[in-house]
Amino acid sequence: MKTNLSLFFLVALLGISCKSGTDGTTPSYRELTEAVYASGNVYPRNEYTVTADAIGVLQQRLINEGDSIHQNQLLFVLESASEDARQQAAANAYRQARANLGANSPVLAEQEAQLRNARTRVANDSINYNRFRELFAQNATSRAELERAELNYTLSRNTYRAQTNTLQRSRDQIRLDVSANRSQLVTTEVAGRNTRVRSFVDGKVYEVYKDPGEVVRLGDQLALVGSGSKLFAQLAVDESDFGRIRVGQDVFLKADVYPNKVFNARVSKIYPKLNRTDQSFRVDAEFVGERPDSYYGLTVEANIIISQNKHVLTIPKSYVIGTDSVMIEQDGKKQKVKFQKGAENFDLVEVKSGLTQASKLIPNE
Repeated sequence: MKTNLSLFFLVALLGISCKSGTDGTTPSYRELTEAVYASGNVYPRNEYTVTADAIGVLQQRLINEGDSIHQNQLLFVLESASEDARQQAAANAYRQARANLGANSPVLAEQEAQLRNARTRVANDSINYNRFRELFAQNATSRAELERAELNYTLSRNTYRAQTNTLQRSRDQIRLDVSANRSQLVTTEVAGRNTRVRSFVDGKVYEVYKDPGEVVRLGDQLALVGSGSKLFAQLAVDESDFGRIRVGQDVFLKADVYPNKVFNARVSKIYPKLNRTDQSFRVDAEFVGERPDSYYGLTVEANIIISQNKHVLTIPKSYVIGTDSVMIEQDGKKQKVKFQKGAENFDLVEVKSGLTQASKLIPNE
């Protein structure tokens, strides 16, 4: 924790000062603002990394760092011969499948002709079989001839049914081919569109990672974009102070980029997971009113206001011994006494009981 900087920040911000001489001081009533120090960075809302959904060579880079962009704006164009070839092959397969299902289909025309021939053969064999039945009834032909005619008729009927089923299966298969090839064509068209990378949001370009001529692989990062106006402060609060943080508390932020400005914010979200690296918790704060320019990762220091007491009895924190004692002068003698402590900040402590305005505090030597 940067305690000295935090102290200066809070004192400068709230006008809190403490006057005490080398000979001692007395408790006095004043405004006491209690705050928790935090540090962090400013980030844009709707931040995301633009990634490649296709493989190819970067042909065009249409954005630069700092550019404002709008949703669906074209950002990058990839050139991919393999995607073009796949799309052309899929289009050709789809056209051929549709042609095979059409009225002039060469595949179906042959089977339809075979079905017509089988139908004609069934009709002829049926007539021939009926003729032999009449002849046999008149004892004008033999049973062998009748059975031969019946067999021919049975075979032609079976052939006709088989040709009918074959034609139907061919039509069904071609319909499946049309559907499959249509899906493949759509897939390749989508892949082709993926070579034209567009923005998902209105915002600002913070960083670009690829230049024209570079090879781009699936999943490669191309750029970092995010909102250009919706910003928030991501703060790290020390584990020892985290229990006092609540959503809605006021936050005062200061950045080195703006040495003479203090930005107002409000705690918007508290994250319950401890960062074990620095023993801190993440707290987000939304800006209220004026906000800094959209510099990605801008470093800020903050005071999160825990309580504001307009008129309380206070003593300088430098006079406190341990956690709850001070040295006072009473009847010409030095005496160590305890007091009940209330709110505190970096230089003042509230006195709830144990001391009065008449108490003369002696510096802690």
